[in-house]
Amino acid sequence: MKPDGKPTSQRAETRLVTAGRDREAQKGFVNPAVFHGSTVLYPTADDLHAHRAEYTYGRHGTPTTRALQDVMMALEGPQCAGVGIAPSGLAAISTALLSVTKAGDHLLVCDNVYRPSRNFCNGLLARYGVETTYFDPGIGAGIEKLFKPNTRAVLVEAPGSQSFEMPDIPAIANVAHARDALVIDDNTWATPLFHRSLDLGVDISMQAATKYIGGHSDIMFGTISANAKAWPMLQETIRLLGVCAGPDDVYLALRGTRTLAVRLAQHHRSGLEMARWLAARPEVARVLHPGLETDPGHAIWKRDFTGASGLFSIVLKPAPQRAVDALLDAVTLFGMGYSWGGFESLIIPFDCEGYRTATKWSPGGPTLRLHIGLENVDDLKADLDRGFAALKAAQ
Repeated sequence: MKPDGKPTSQRAETRLVTAGRDREAQKGFVNPAVFHGSTVLYPTADDLHAHRAEYTYGRHGTPTTRALQDVMMALEGPQCAGVGIAPSGLAAISTALLSVTKAGDHLLVCDNVYRPSRNFCNGLLARYGVETTYFDPGIGAGIEKLFKPNTRAVLVEAPGSQSFEMPDIPAIANVAHARDALVIDDNTWATPLFHRSLDLGVDISMQAATKYIGGHSDIMFGTISANAKAWPMLQETIRLLGVCAGPDDVYLALRGTRTLAVRLAQHHRSGLEMARWLAARPEVARVLHPGLETDPGHAIWKRDFTGASGLFSIVLKPAPQRAVDALLDAVTLFGMGYSWGGFESLIIPFDCEGYRTATKWSPGGPTLRLHIGLENVDDLKADLDRGFAALKAAQ
């Protein structure tokens, strides 16, 4: 025990509830106040000249943002030296990439990465003179052959949020660090609760907190966590770009962290139950979920992760588009929308073939991505039963 009576270590569920709370500063209230503010007033001219204040300007942080940063640091673990916040997940990715690259640099990016991340690399980074090479998610230590003298960073996504391949992060990090390159991980799928990627050699771990951190489909938000080596350059980039988030979204993200453990536990259970049920369906050729024992990425998931979220994909047996559309139109509990991580279940069709470059996307049938929300799984199965009946009728 510490001298103040607090335990020296707490489990993640406890840290999510207790971190970032200051009873005295919050005047006894459980939650901190939401600070809507830009200007901070200084008591004297000397304080003003010296910028002598705990908070100096709204863009640089408030007590509300500090509370959220404290929670995220506690969740990320001892390797975390600082946490930046951004107004969206894509802003978190772009800020992380801009912090580690400059004109003339080379970047390695996993071929299963979030498509907007790919668009940023092929668009803005390319215009600024950064070359990007995409690699097979299963390359592991073989990534060594893709390094150039000017390779500065590697971006991975574990697993990819559509096709769900699982890169071997420790193997990739070992190669990258031997060449003085940094590793960035898009950790949105598992969050630091189920995957502490900074402990596995990642230098910058970011996530679209729009998803599971928010948890209620009502904010746009991103977090960027870094180790001691990467934090100074990330902190400087955040300051130079003026990256910040609105106070109400900061508060909602903070509120979401308090229930993250119980929500993700339910997403984990329901997601795996639905994945196994779908794997047994005659209409389904394959389920893409690293938590399944039959998945090619299962061994890495079991080694590096402590849980799974509710997001995975399925490959249907060959069917015409009209039949797939009939399935989509028949379900009612599964909404069609381009996000995930909220309490509601979602379903969308997708096709990676047009933009994968290092690997060939050829699943053998139509593909659907599902997010399993917090509804009763028997109701979700009944909903998909109706969808599969419509699929069959339309063929």
